[in-house]
Amino acid sequence: MSAMPKPFRVGLLLFPEITQLDMTGPYEVFTKLPGAEVYLVWKTLEPVTANGGMRIMPTATYETCPALDLVCVPGGGGMNPLLNDAETLAFLKRQAAVARYVTSVCTGALVLGAAGLLKGKRAATHWMSRDMLAAFGAIPVAERVVKDGNVITGGGVTAGIDFALTVAAEAFGEDLAKAIQLGIEYDPQPPFSAGSPEGAGPEIVAKAVASAEGRQKERAQAVAQAAARLG
Repeated sequence: MSAMPKPFRVGLLLFPEITQLDMTGPYEVFTKLPGAEVYLVWKTLEPVTANGGMRIMPTATYETCPALDLVCVPGGGGMNPLLNDAETLAFLKRQAAVARYVTSVCTGALVLGAAGLLKGKRAATHWMSRDMLAAFGAIPVAERVVKDGNVITGGGVTAGIDFALTVAAEAFGEDLAKAIQLGIEYDPQPPFSAGSPEGAGPEIVAKAVASAEGRQKERAQAVAQAAARLG
């Protein structure tokens, strides 16, 4: 009789106004890892409303979440307040001290930075917020997935699937990661080449930047406050 695989404990941070695909893309991959125990973690067990209105149920709180093998911070407009949220940052620092992998998707990287976990590390995030990583002593990289030691960061939103498959290969080997990729039929063939600023072109980029102006201004202020606190 074969032995049961050791638990591989993954914690995905939840918060109001999360971009749910930042979390649900990796979730789909992580639940297929051997021995996976995947926790959706927030301050309480009350439903969290994601950007767009989807309601998601946390399964653990900061207090009840066990020590994790992998801690992951997704992004979304609602991560701005987390940059200076002492309870969230303390949870991340506590988990990062024992985790095999410290990770993020999209603007979740800024929260890792605010927790002091990206100093001197190469890191990816959403293109619109990439330059903000430098405030935390990180090295911004315009790549889909970036590995630097045990820190693995993904770019914007859909990069979360690439990120999670990279983690699967890192932790359990390429064959397993490829089998998961096949199982979820992840074979992207987008109808347009507009998934990057370079592909979208200056007109569409300008419209995207203009539509996010308020959120980005608020984010820049929160980043400056968090960076000042870190010194």
